[in-house]
Amino acid sequence: MSDQTASPTASPEDSVDDAPAPAPGEPGTFNEAGEYTFRSVVDDDLGGMSFEEAIDGTIVNFDDGDIVTGTVVKVDKDEVLLDIGFKSEGVIPARELSIRHDVDPHEIVTMGEKIEALVLQKEDKEGRLILSKKRAQYERAWGTIERVKEANGVVSGPVIEVVKGGLILDIGLRGFLPASLVELRRVRDLQPYVGRNLEAKIIELDKHRNNVVLSRRAWLEETQKEQREDFLENLKPGEVRKGTVSSVVNFGAFVDLGGMDGLVHVSELSWKHVDHPASVVQVGDEIEVQVLEVDLDRERISLSLKATQQDPWQEFANNHRVGELVYGRVTKLVPFGAFVQVGEGIEGLVHISEMAAHHVDLPEQVVTPGEELWVKIIDLDLQRRRISLSIKQAAEGGVVAAEYQEAFGEHAYDDQGNYIGEFANVDFTPETEAQAAWAEYAAEIGGGAVPAPAAGASATGGGADAGVEGAEPAPAGE
Repeated sequence: MSDQTASPTASPEDSVDDAPAPAPGEPGTFNEAGEYTFRSVVDDDLGGMSFEEAIDGTIVNFDDGDIVTGTVVKVDKDEVLLDIGFKSEGVIPARELSIRHDVDPHEIVTMGEKIEALVLQKEDKEGRLILSKKRAQYERAWGTIERVKEANGVVSGPVIEVVKGGLILDIGLRGFLPASLVELRRVRDLQPYVGRNLEAKIIELDKHRNNVVLSRRAWLEETQKEQREDFLENLKPGEVRKGTVSSVVNFGAFVDLGGMDGLVHVSELSWKHVDHPASVVQVGDEIEVQVLEVDLDRERISLSLKATQQDPWQEFANNHRVGELVYGRVTKLVPFGAFVQVGEGIEGLVHISEMAAHHVDLPEQVVTPGEELWVKIIDLDLQRRRISLSIKQAAEGGVVAAEYQEAFGEHAYDDQGNYIGEFANVDFTPETEAQAAWAEYAAEIGGGAVPAPAAGASATGGGADAGVEGAEPAPAGE
């Protein structure tokens, strides 16, 4: 028999005596001897609930149309699964992820991300919970936008799409920004705005029609009001400014002066008649304009392009005198005479009494539209912009205008200043209309040298046989 005596084995009761029993709900414990004491089991561990009730108590309660919060547990190309604490994950179809069209779900959400979603169907025909992220976003955004509009505030968001007539901004929902309200002036190409973050005012809001209309121009006008006031105050009538044509319309052209746009009315585009502004300027042209008027109250600027150019009437008056002969073209016949163009944008009237030496009943008895001929200036009224001309007196002699003297050159005159009608003894071929007309005129009256009619005169012809007739003088006008 062994001398060793076996130690008595501790009973569960001894363990209970040696170590305090754990409180209900706590795990079991070990005493100093390393013996384990099981935790106490409470008879009513569910607090009086049945097992089914306890399970139902862990599931969130919601109804269709409610907004719930959950964690993204799966991202697929067609859908996203969201754990909201329901008995099954909720499904967000790709089309319900964003207000943008044709998006990749991976660009909208990430695994583990907590997001809000609106309950579309608690249980569809396949028993699935159908959710919408974009509609939850829409509901939240709509409330915010209503408050912003009430406060006359500003919304901002990226441009996500170009549509007919304007842009779509992502402001939590789809906000429409008309093309006419993108800038202070209308923009033709909207594509460069895609991706840009824009600020705008809300000008129309209709939740029932899901309609939100924005205006960036209103925001720009508001933020730039102080700058515009300073710009207008420093702009004085009479100043000449450089600018860029920003748009061309039927009634004129708008010019960006570097701070604001001014209007060049069609009547101020050119000294000549303008059928349409596009025939004078194009969008993007850099031009110099003169400030005509600054309306501080209406914030409007009137400009003139023709004021920066030489007035053709003033130029004509500077270079011509009454009594000179000029070459022109018949442009129009009227009952009282014929209009003859004698310069760029300059027309004078040959009254019927100045068309021939004998009585003339109708202008077409003497001239036809398009015909080119010599006329004499018998009156020049710069202020009223009227020139009276005479065919009859052109045949009686006069001083040829300097521009025609230069056109003929040394071959047209002899040493005494007489015009050589047929260019006698000179190997010379007329090259200009003026030269040809003088050559033809000299041939009609018999050829040879035509003496100058008066002292200082360079050349002329004479005689009623020249084919020009006249009568009593009369005023003329363009």
